Amino acid sequence: MSESENDLEHLEASEKKPYAWTLILTVCSAAIGGTLQYGYNISIINAPTAHVQRFVNETVLERWGRQLEGYQITLIWSFIVSMFSLGGLVGALLAGPMAIHFGRKKSLLLNNLFVFVSAALALASRAARSFEMIMLARILVGINAGVSMNIQPMYFGESAPKHLRGAVALSSASFTAFGIVLGQVIGLREILGGESHWPFLLATNAIPGLIQLLTLPWFPESPRYLLIDKGDKEACTEALRRLRGCGDLSREMDEMLQEKAAAMGQRAKGPWALIQDRGVRWQLITVVVASSAMQLCGNDSMYFYAYYVFQEAGIQAEKIQYAAIGTGSCEFIAAVTCNLLIERLGRKVLIMGGYLLMACWAVVFMVTLALQEKVSWMPYLGMTCIFAFILSFGMGPAGVTGILPTEIFEQTARPAAYMIAGSLMWLNLFLMGLLFPFIVSGLGTFCFVPFCSVCLLSALFIALFLPETKGKSTLEITKEFNRRNFKGTEQQQYQLGEVLRSTSL
Repeated sequence: MSESENDLEHLEASEKKPYAWTLILTVCSAAIGGTLQYGYNISIINAPTAHVQRFVNETVLERWGRQLEGYQITLIWSFIVSMFSLGGLVGALLAGPMAIHFGRKKSLLLNNLFVFVSAALALASRAARSFEMIMLARILVGINAGVSMNIQPMYFGESAPKHLRGAVALSSASFTAFGIVLGQVIGLREILGGESHWPFLLATNAIPGLIQLLTLPWFPESPRYLLIDKGDKEACTEALRRLRGCGDLSREMDEMLQEKAAAMGQRAKGPWALIQDRGVRWQLITVVVASSAMQLCGNDSMYFYAYYVFQEAGIQAEKIQYAAIGTGSCEFIAAVTCNLLIERLGRKVLIMGGYLLMACWAVVFMVTLALQEKVSWMPYLGMTCIFAFILSFGMGPAGVTGILPTEIFEQTARPAAYMIAGSLMWLNLFLMGLLFPFIVSGLGTFCFVPFCSVCLLSALFIALFLPETKGKSTLEITKEFNRRNFKGTEQQQYQLGEVLRSTSL
């Protein structure tokens, strides 16, 4: 029996040990106040749209004695919604320094301060007759989302064992999708989506933050952060013991010690240092392409078309809110399925397959738009395309992209890599919000041609340049990237790396 088969048996046996419960509870506690919060805040803002717009108009009338034009109300509402993206960009830039100075767990705990202040502002906005307080609240929840979207996958990837690293890190996407569905349900008119309850709806994001604040302190910090960043071997061993149970920790400790030795004397890198570092050039290019494609692939645009397609399919306007829950449920089901498949199929297959399927469904969807008024059953095919497109996105790109910086960057570069990836994600989200109306008006039924092109090019890039990371240590993945980073001098680089590690040890 080969060594890899022996390792597999050992790992499969270790999955049955009681450490799984500590790891699962750690993941749940971190995600409830993290990416679940992100998904929840994306969806709850949709339900009170008409109520908040009416509140804005009434407030202006009280202050200045004039009614706003329709386009002015829409403009103010657009600012309220887009403040979330602006806050997300600020949060992404804060995440790196926070992860370095406070650690992964403490950063997530401190991050809840933004949510609590935001909830207080949203709750008091109507009584204070101030729609500016809602804008500020959206900026603060955006900062919270930007921080958690970067630090949470880092925390998960560094805390999970190698054979579960992908599945644990991918749970971030599952909680995001669940947060979207939860927000859609809480935002129903029968619950908190009514006109009298919208301040309470916008303030409910304090509840997940409070749950995290009460539970996360009981769980361990990232073992890799404790050993490699803080140099505290005793605390690292204790954290590993809690997360792994009573199994043999020597193999994992050896891998972390090798990574620590390779990073000996290096300080945590900033984004500019990372950009200048030839040793991570292809890792950085991969993250830039993958993070940009996440927002430029058209998934959010498909949500925009959902209301129109549901209406054309004959669904009554007051019932569309229930049909919209189906779109969020699709993404949640896809994320959970991806979580189950990632350690079997690997990262490349899921990302490539997701983008290729999205490209196919985008073509079919454009056909349905063109024939919407000519063929009676086309709206139903359009509904199918919406669900299939979202499922394809959730099955691969939505979840796997977020864990790439954890897997392909070493400890000292990881926070800066997440800063760059997060900044690009939020900038592209803001860019798409601005450009999408012009794309629709300019291209009409062919509006998904740019998105289809992005999906195809992204799948091609992943196929050519991303090595499979499933079941590999950070040092093994780095060696594979070094074949491109140091093309022509790879043998010398590898030999030098081995000498440096053995000397340090």
